Amino acid sequence: MKGYIDTPINQTYYIEVSDNHTLYVEECGNPNGKPVIFLHGGPGGSISELSRRFFDPNFYRIILFDQRGCSKSQPFLSLVNNTPLASVADMEVIRQRLGITQWIIFGGSYGSTLALAYAIHHPDCVAQLVLRGIFLGRQQDIDWLFQAGASYFYPEEFELFKGHIAKHAQINLVHAYYQQMLSDNLDVRNAACKKWSNWESSIVTLMPTAPSEEVTAVDLSIGLLEAHYFANKMFWNEDNYLINRANKLKEIPITIFHGRYDVDCRLSGAYDLQKACPHAKLHIVEASGHSIADEPLFDALLQCMEQLKV
Repeated sequence: MKGYIDTPINQTYYIEVSDNHTLYVEECGNPNGKPVIFLHGGPGGSISELSRRFFDPNFYRIILFDQRGCSKSQPFLSLVNNTPLASVADMEVIRQRLGITQWIIFGGSYGSTLALAYAIHHPDCVAQLVLRGIFLGRQQDIDWLFQAGASYFYPEEFELFKGHIAKHAQINLVHAYYQQMLSDNLDVRNAACKKWSNWESSIVTLMPTAPSEEVTAVDLSIGLLEAHYFANKMFWNEDNYLINRANKLKEIPITIFHGRYDVDCRLSGAYDLQKACPHAKLHIVEASGHSIADEPLFDALLQCMEQLKV
């Protein structure tokens, strides 16, 4: 896994948006190049050096940002109006602030969710969608990951996740964890976030690695913000919000990459998206799971961005 290693950051910004949120934004690459925005996963993830590796800095104007409540954006862990459609509005603030007319949107996992939501609401601003590890935010997708489904593939890891919750509350693990994460007791909150983060991190790569014992900032944001979104059904007023609006995407070129053995987000979700958008190109990447750390998936995404330079 290589790509464009250590692409320098040209500028960083703190952009104030609504509801007292301030977003951390990075700009890299060619200031006059083809604009592309990277959308991290989660909800609750963050941008990093790895996020920049897919884009030739001589060709692309690369925009990256930490979403509401995440990493360097402020206030950290804030749940105030922290919803997918609020992030859609934030992306418009960034686009207008940077004077971009159209951009490529590159998003994976929950980043694919946000990319689709943005494209549905602002199709004229999207030159191309490059999506990885599709998550459609339906109740069935949430249940698969946090109630039953992924658990069939990783029963030992799931038992540690489930066992953190009292038996009488295990019928709805997302809700039970969310209640602990809202506790006034810091130790209770941190332990719940760590258990949640450990479970998800144990299944995202094809070859899992053992989680650390340290409670990191990413553990806290992944745990709290995912639970916040999922306990509140993504803050959408219907279960199949994205697919029901797929007709808004018919003029946008879409390329989808999904690992064959992605247990975190099922391949069937990518297939459902492609059926709703017949013009989209779905690439099933063998010997890959959910994470871009799986080299075949990383290489496929890198090659796609190279091809878009033509």
